[in-house]
Amino acid sequence: MAVGHSVDPARWQSVFEGLMAWVAGRFARVEPRRRARGFVLSRFADLPRKNCCTLAEHAGDASPAGMQHLPSRASWAADQVRDDIRDFVVEHLGDQDAVPVVDETGDVKDGTASVGVQRQYTGTAGRIENSRVAVCLVHSSPDGHAAIDRRLCIPRSWTQDPDRCRTAGIPEDPGFATKPALATEMIAQTPDARRAGHLGHRRRGRWR
Repeated sequence: MAVGHSVDPARWQSVFEGLMAWVAGRFARVEPRRRARGFVLSRFADLPRKNCCTLAEHAGDASPAGMQHLPSRASWAADQVRDDIRDFVVEHLGDQDAVPVVDETGDVKDGTASVGVQRQYTGTAGRIENSRVAVCLVHSSPDGHAAIDRRLCIPRSWTQDPDRCRTAGIPEDPGFATKPALATEMIAQTPDARRAGHLGHRRRGRWR
């Protein structure tokens, strides 16, 4: 969770350990759970470059194999972890003035195999690049802000090519969705929207 003021390291560590305990049950084995903890802590480290090799080194691993295994082959419930993190953030940063903030982020890529990649504009580079783009949802309150959801944009160049989608492991018929549609879908899944049963009305009270 990010805040606008200086961060108390002890408090941050306490909240982080609480979050890891919150999502612990989503990992089938203790090894990926421990690896995930090391992965996240390494991502926050002041490293000149951040890839599986540097993250593994910072975490004290003998090789990058474990860090590479975590996002690609390890057994853990990614969507359920996302839901748990969303509920945890809202629980700790709930406020009557909290708002959802939507933005997109680009990831410059080489080649054509990465899911959703094509030549398109990305704000990350400030120009058209071979990249993929995701829409992210952030919970923002006077006490701080944190990302709580994300959706990868799958361009029409992909959705209109079933063979390419199948080869990349995309579920059958993903369908094309615009960025506003993806944002609406994420907002609809926030706890407050689920209870309200509709969008477009920001109630006084917590986004919970």
